[in-house]
Parts: sequence; C-alpha cells; structure tokens
Amino acid sequence: MSVTHTLEADVLRRQDPQLADILLGELERQSTTLQLIAAENYTSPAVLAALGSALANKYAEGYPGGRYHGGCEMVDVAERLAVERAKALFGAEHANVQSHSGSSAVLAAYAALLRPGDTVLALGLPYGGHLTHGSPANFSGRWFDFVGYGVDAETGLIDHDQVRTLALAHRPKAIVCGSIAYPRHIDYAFFRDIADEVGAYLIADAAHPMGLVAGGAAPSPVPYADVVCATTHKVLRGPRGGMLLCGADLAERVDRAVFPFTQGGAQMHTIAAKAVAFGEAATPAFAVYAHQVVANARALASGLAAEGLVVTTGGTDTHLITADPAPLGVDGREARGRLAAAGIVLDCCALPHGDTRGLRLGTAAVTTQGMGEEEMVWLAATLAQVLRGATESQKVREEVRELTGRFPPYPA
Repeated sequence: MSVTHTLEADVLRRQDPQLADILLGELERQSTTLQLIAAENYTSPAVLAALGSALANKYAEGYPGGRYHGGCEMVDVAERLAVERAKALFGAEHANVQSHSGSSAVLAAYAALLRPGDTVLALGLPYGGHLTHGSPANFSGRWFDFVGYGVDAETGLIDHDQVRTLALAHRPKAIVCGSIAYPRHIDYAFFRDIADEVGAYLIADAAHPMGLVAGGAAPSPVPYADVVCATTHKVLRGPRGGMLLCGADLAERVDRAVFPFTQGGAQMHTIAAKAVAFGEAATPAFAVYAHQVVANARALASGLAAEGLVVTTGGTDTHLITADPAPLGVDGREARGRLAAAGIVLDCCALPHGDTRGLRLGTAAVTTQGMGEEEMVWLAATLAQVLRGATESQKVREEVRELTGRFPPYPA
C-alpha cells in the first residue's frame, strides 16, 4: 500500500474504523486478485488525490463564469482546465465534462438532439448494445422508439448492409454507434455516410474505446459524430464519470442538456480528477500504455482460442474480448463463479445469435499493473484449467496472489 493510502486510512480509522476496514478490504481485494472487467481500471494516485480534495465541498451549479453560487473562483479554473485538456486531447471544438456517468452523457446527448417519441437506430442489446441504446427498463427505451441493428451470424461483425436497410426504412432522427461488448473498431465513416443519407444525427457512444483513442491506439469518432459520449474511467484511467464532445454548432444545446436539463450541481472534485486524467493521457507514456493494452488483449484472445474457447469475431482490435466457454463444458455464469473463486474477476455478457451467456474480459487494469503478453499467455492457460476443473481454485488463487505481488496496482 502506498504512503498516501496509509495516511488516508489512518485518518479514517480514527474517525470511522468500521468503514476504514471496508475500504482497506476493498484495496486488498483489488491488489490480490486479477481485475479483468472490461469497464474497470486503476486510477493514478494523483487522480485519487483530486477525488479526495477540498473541491468535494463546493457547490457549483452552472458553468465557469456563470455559476449560481458564490465562491467558485477556483473551481472555475479547474473546470476550464479540464475542458481545455479534453478538447486538446481529442481534437474537439467543444467539451462538456460535467456528466456524472457515461449513461448521464448519453441522456444529455439525446436531450440535446431528440424529442420523446423520435426514432433512434442503435446496436441491439443482444449484440452488445448498452442499456441506454433502447432497453425497455431504461429511459431510452421508454422515451424513444429504438430500432436495433445486429451483427453477422458468421463473423460477429456489425452488419453494415442491415444498418443501411434499417436506416432507409425507418428514417431515424439519430443513429447511435457504440457497444459494451464489441471487440472490433467501429467504422465511424460508414455510420457518418448513412446518417447523412437519411438526415440523421450521429451519436458515438465511445465509452469503452475512448482511452485507446487518447493513446492513438484506436480511431477517433470525433471527426465523424455530431456528439461523442464517453466515460472518463475504463481505459482512460480517470475517475468514474462522463463527458461529451461536439462541434461548436451544438455546444450550447449540449451544455443546456447537461445543466439544467438533466443534472444539477457539478461534482467539482470529480471534474478536477478528470483534468488530471486528461493530462496524464496526453503523455507519451500513456500512448505506450494504450498500445500495450491492445497487444495484451490480442495475446489473451489468441491464448483463449488456443485453449478451446470460441472468441467472438475471431479476436479483438481493442482492450475487450468476448468468448464462449461452452466448449469447455460451462456457460458464462458458471465460468464467472469458478474464476472468481480462483481470484480472476470478469463479467458475463450476451453472445450474438446464441442462447447462452459468454465471458467479457478486458486488459486495461492488468496492463496498468505492468503486465505484458507473457502474463496474458499464462492467464489464458490458467483460466482454461480452472474452467475444465483441471486445477484447484485455491492453488490458482495462490498463483494469482503471487502474480499481483509482482505487479501491484499501487506500488509501495
């Protein structure tokens, strides 16, 4: 544990020892198990410091220079810094960094461009679409008329012919491109062309690949989309939160959609932490990291395929892998439980054109720890052994603890 973590724990232990034990227990869990959840990562100590700063005390409804509360001089500077860093990092004309989450960012994009009842074309949920892409349990499915496109049954790739056919048939007000479980790069130019053909807005939900975009390891949606929605965690390694990028022509609409339409006061400590993360992501070291994330994902995907799992689309271009463990005799939910018992933490996901659930893995966190392709080869083989029942969970857990000891997320 770092000195910073130790000092914070000491302060909390004096005030609230019960909660201190919970926080230290979570740090222990993160430090001694392998985090392969594709949406998770480890922030830097600097990001954590900003999150725990005095900015958490400040109420700051509104935008810099136009707040509804006094005493916003310093938080105005912090937000302007975050905005300028985001614009520079992603080459955007405008950035809004106030969204509390990726879902909040998508909600704001819809609020800026759509009205209830409008038709929206998005990747169907069974193929990797997000809840905000039309789930009947979500505001998106209740307020808008969503039409879902899918993926090719053989390749697992987005069916571009179907996208165009559906767009021409339904003439949507907006087209959404983005996914929580699609391991390949999205052809933003194609979606831009289709959106122009039918007179639709193009919204890119780039929550997963945006960190790779920052590091030059994935194509950017910014030149193509009317609005880009993203999270600031995941591969980007920032705090949990969202952001929106757009052109100057939509800046006022996007800002008003965030505040006052969908949110109240901005979380200024989180916005400061976003500024830290944007600054870190602009460094050459982060570019090296982003490319290593992809190299690790490809090595892990190849290893899983060699062990008999069916890897969706035959591999990955990103940090994300989806795979079917059925050939090893287990479904996704059972596989997740077995692996958790062995100290390997990952998610389940729906599989395209299948009735069972598969596994969703990501390499962002383990790459932050400094692991490389050699560790990914070991991980693929070990994961398969656990699923086959060829080795005891406790033995693997000990091996995992030894590995994380060599690659701690927060070195002392």
